[in-house]
Amino acid sequence: MPEIDVGELLPNERVQQSVLDGDVTQLTRGAGNRYASEGDTFEIDSETFEVTSVEHRTLGDFTDADARREGSESLAAYKQRMQHVHPGNFEWDDSDEVLTYQFEKRE
Repeated sequence: MPEIDVGELLPNERVQQSVLDGDVTQLTRGAGNRYASEGDTFEIDSETFEVTSVEHRTLGDFTDADARREGSESLAAYKQRMQHVHPGNFEWDDSDEVLTYQFEKRE
């Protein structure tokens, strides 16, 4: 299992801390770049996490459960957060292709 740089997959310290705290167990990024593969590992503060799934999908596939795994209370809140963290011309389009990475802490 290759170890990847946590900064490649998790874009900032706030997200990394949310993963470490267990509040985020999934992250979705644009499908233009692949940041990890299933089985890859990464470390945050000496804790090791493993990528358990990488799924190609569209934003229209998202559910409230996905939003909660990404640290939001609902899909509506997740959409608002995405517009906030991607200022400028970001617009939620159900047909946009993305990659969803799920991960868990290794014991």
